[in-house]
Amino acid sequence: MANMLPNKVVRMPYTNWSFSLNPGPFNLKEHVVTTMLAGTESASAGFEILSMSKIFYHKDIPLLPAMLLVLSIQFLGYGFAGIFTKLLVDSPYMWWPSTLVDVSFYRTLHEPEKRVKGKLSRYQFFIIVIVVIFTYSIVPVYLFPSITALSFVCWIWKDSITAQQIGSGFNGLGIGSFALDWMTMSSYVGSPLALPAFVVVNTMAGFILILYVLLPLSYWNNAYDAKRFPIFSTSIFDVHGQFYNVSRVIDEKSLTFNEEAYNSYSKLYFSASLMLNYGFTLASLTSSISHIALFYGRSIWLQSVNSYRRQMQDVHLRLMKQNYESIPLWWFYSLLFSMMGFSILVCEIFNNQLQLRFWGVLLACALVFLLLLPECVMEASTGQGFSTKLLLEIIIGYLQSGKPIANIAFATYGSTALNTAKYFIIQLKLAHYMKIPPKVMFLIQILGSLLTCVVSFSIGWWFLYSVKNICYPELLPKGSPWTCPWERRSFAIGVTWGVIGPTRMFYPHGTYSIIFIFVIIGLLAPVGVWMLSRLYPEKTWIRLINWPVIFGVGTIVPPATSINIWSWFIVGLIFNYFVFRKFKGWWAHYNYVLSVGLDSGATFLTIFVIIFLQSRGIYGPDWWGLEMDDHCPLAHCPTASGVIVEGCPLIS
Repeated sequence: MANMLPNKVVRMPYTNWSFSLNPGPFNLKEHVVTTMLAGTESASAGFEILSMSKIFYHKDIPLLPAMLLVLSIQFLGYGFAGIFTKLLVDSPYMWWPSTLVDVSFYRTLHEPEKRVKGKLSRYQFFIIVIVVIFTYSIVPVYLFPSITALSFVCWIWKDSITAQQIGSGFNGLGIGSFALDWMTMSSYVGSPLALPAFVVVNTMAGFILILYVLLPLSYWNNAYDAKRFPIFSTSIFDVHGQFYNVSRVIDEKSLTFNEEAYNSYSKLYFSASLMLNYGFTLASLTSSISHIALFYGRSIWLQSVNSYRRQMQDVHLRLMKQNYESIPLWWFYSLLFSMMGFSILVCEIFNNQLQLRFWGVLLACALVFLLLLPECVMEASTGQGFSTKLLLEIIIGYLQSGKPIANIAFATYGSTALNTAKYFIIQLKLAHYMKIPPKVMFLIQILGSLLTCVVSFSIGWWFLYSVKNICYPELLPKGSPWTCPWERRSFAIGVTWGVIGPTRMFYPHGTYSIIFIFVIIGLLAPVGVWMLSRLYPEKTWIRLINWPVIFGVGTIVPPATSINIWSWFIVGLIFNYFVFRKFKGWWAHYNYVLSVGLDSGATFLTIFVIIFLQSRGIYGPDWWGLEMDDHCPLAHCPTASGVIVEGCPLIS
């Protein structure tokens, strides 16, 4: 466009304003800002409430309250971001590992590079990676989806439930199972190329602890009747080992809990993997707070004081202060308080649909304020955060039990506001590195959020009402991608905390009260590492033991499976340890470019397949490899005697 458009300056009559049709070549800063405009995070925030209500509770929320709900949730988080920008953006100690991949990507595309003879420039390398992964991804995405989990143990022992539980990459321990698909590797933990080696090793340590030590001990010792259910599942079950029939314990008109029906039907049970998921999610949260207080508490306090005194400035901050004005704090506060008022108004007007009152919005905002700093410090220093959604669900579950939509709404308000604020802080840090005016970033973020919110809401609404049997894998066509693993997990959580409530599931009268022990474990675990690091300061490896990262694996497993983590770990260890140590020059030049190239190529192919093939009902050739499955049909079977499950042998 810079080569083709005329350079003529157009002046607006009766004003001093003018503009050119050709502002010049597309530069690096314009590219960053354009990408922020197009890729605003949490664009469909709040839509989970709508989808859960319709799909699983069979209750429609009208279009107007649905749209207002999504808008109010979308913008609430941006106001919180401004409270901590001096510490989380201006501080050189908050380096945010994920931004390094983006910086490398933009510089690859824009900065001139003299190619060394016999070697590829970063731009050439980037294009080759995109072409190769785009071409290859047609196999796992469209032609052979089963390649996403090759479970050889199941193919050898076709009639053994235990063998398939051990070997299944999707529904078991995944021994001997692996994936040949980049999207599978990066879908839950992010790119393995973007995180330092100590984070990769800590993540794998947590995975082994949970999946290969605690899960087998819990399941094969039949803790909490675990053998009556699958070993690895996000679903919820009744006492007979069947999927829990929520409609039997909830009033369909008011969507409130029916205690009499619950007592005559069954208590709710988890798989052993889901029970550990809940426990380690709590441990991840409390260990993060403990870890940050012990290892970073003093430095955070000093950095905070120095930041607000304007005494701590690195080269990036000095350049930004010299050239650009900071975002006025009243911009953030105006947005924060106006969106809080808007959210309260939406919840009060449409209380029958959302079940959440004004105090729920205020409490969610208070929790965001308390949890945003430790969450961001954790991710800014390690690249891994922790999940706050479970804590929010527990709190509202105790305060307002028996109302599932209120539970989802409260958790969505809190977690989305926190994630939106965190994402905006990351973008401001990227702008900090790329020397983009902060005010421009703020305005672009608001404009982008408004545009993408409307677009994402429209597309989500269309899918919700046009895809038949969406989120029910057993009723979908063969090869259909609309299986909704996160939504089904959220449904299980909503029933647990929102319908039945934590008082009946956990403390004081519930089956799984032991889960709250993980709160204490999380608080105490970092203390030992901290004490050892003080006793043996010369052993630097001790400080690299990070319990929040170790426990954090439990927040995603399940729905993340062994196949996701094993493949992710192997790639991360190869590149961020062996290649980093042996070929440091290659790693510094190409590693982050490789990461973004793999992400880009696989994403382009996925979008191409969805738009031109799957949206027209074309899901690939009809053969056994088309299923997004590892072909371990017995892995989901119970091993307790007398439990009857369709497709599973009866054990007497």
